[in-house]
Amino acid sequence: MKYIDEFRDGERARALGKAIAAAASTDRDYRLMEFCGGHTHAVFRYGVPDLLPGNVELIHGPGCPVCVLPIGRLDMAVRLASENPEVILASYGDMLRVPGSKGVSLMKAKADGADVRMVYSVSDALELAQAHPDRRVVFFGIGFETTTPPTALGILQARDRGIDNFSVFCNHVLTPAAMNAILAVGEGDEPVEVDGFIGPAHVSVVIGSDAYRFCAAHHHKPVVIAGFEPLDVLQSILMLIEQLNAGRAEIENQYTRAVTPVGNQRAQAIVQQVFERRPSFEWRGLGDIPESALRIRDEFSQFDAERCFNMHYQYARGTKSCDCPAILRGVKKPTDCKLFATSCTPDNPLGSCMVSDEGACAAYYTYGRFRQQAEAEQRRQKQQREKRRAIR
Repeated sequence: MKYIDEFRDGERARALGKAIAAAASTDRDYRLMEFCGGHTHAVFRYGVPDLLPGNVELIHGPGCPVCVLPIGRLDMAVRLASENPEVILASYGDMLRVPGSKGVSLMKAKADGADVRMVYSVSDALELAQAHPDRRVVFFGIGFETTTPPTALGILQARDRGIDNFSVFCNHVLTPAAMNAILAVGEGDEPVEVDGFIGPAHVSVVIGSDAYRFCAAHHHKPVVIAGFEPLDVLQSILMLIEQLNAGRAEIENQYTRAVTPVGNQRAQAIVQQVFERRPSFEWRGLGDIPESALRIRDEFSQFDAERCFNMHYQYARGTKSCDCPAILRGVKKPTDCKLFATSCTPDNPLGSCMVSDEGACAAYYTYGRFRQQAEAEQRRQKQQREKRRAIR
C-alpha cells in the first residue's frame, strides 16, 4: 500500500536501529517520553524497543484522554444516565468499560437500565437527538485537541438546526498543559526524569508544532513530533538523540507530511468560538492542572450538560492497588503494578490504562509476552478451581 508500507520497511527500520545505536553515547542514558498513547501502541506493535540500545529508554506518558479522565468526572456521567430516565447518554466505545468509583462503569449502568449508547462521532449523537425529540441526548465529549473541533462543530450544528434536546458533557483537555505539568514537578511529587518528548501526531496537526516551544524555552527539553508508523518513531528517536548529544533543545517536526508550525487554524478558530479554558481541571495521575481543559462558553450554555442538569464534580478514588496514576505520570511501567495481567486484564479491566485502545497497560498486554503469561496463569487458576469442585 503506497505511503503505508514504505514506513514499515523492516530493512530500513533495522538501519535506523543501527544509526540510533551508533549515535547513542555509551556514557549516558536517554529517557524519551512518547506522550501519545497511539505511539505507545506503535512502539510495541512493531517491536521498536528490540531495535534500541539498552541506554535508550522509552517512557509512556499520559497521552490517552480516556486514561487521564478523573474518576469523579466518570461518576458524574454515570449519575446523569442513571438518575435521569429521559436522558440518552451517547459515548465513544472506549469510555464505556472504564471502571468508576466502586467499579461502576457506564456499561454496568446500562445493564442496570440506564440508556447509554455507543456512538462513533458527535454527528451520531445529533442524529439520536433528532430521532428522539422526546428525549434529552447528552454527548460525552472527551479527547485532546484532535477530537475537540468536531465537538465544537456539533454544538454549532445543534444551534443552527434548532436541536434543543442535545447537550455536551465537556471533558476536552489540552496537551501542552499536561506536558508542562510533567516537567514542572511540584514539591513532594515523585520526579519524572524525561530528557525529551516524542510529540503527538494527530494533536499537532490541529495545534501545530509551535505550541510546544515552551518545552525548549522554559524547560530546555527537545520535542520531535512523530508520525505513528515504526520508521516515523525510529527517526524521531534518532533526531532526539542527536539534539541531546549536541546540547540542543529545539522543536523539530519529523511528521512534515501532516504537521505545520501553526496547525489547522480554521479548526482552532471553531474551538475558540465555542469553548474557553477552565481555570483548573483534575487529571488522573497529574492532579489539578491550571487552564488544562475546556468548557463551553456562556453563549452556548443551553448545550452545556453540566449547567442543564446541574452536575457537580466530586473527587473519587479508583481501584485499590491500581497504579494507573503512576503509569500516566511516567514514573512506573505497567509491569510494576501487581494487578497487571493477573486480576487486571482487557476482559476484566480494573484501571483505565487497560481499557482504552491507547492505554499503556493495554499495549503491554496486547503486544508483549505478558499476554501469554497471563493466559497461562488464567488456565492454571481455572484448573485449580475445577480440581476443587471435583473434590467437593
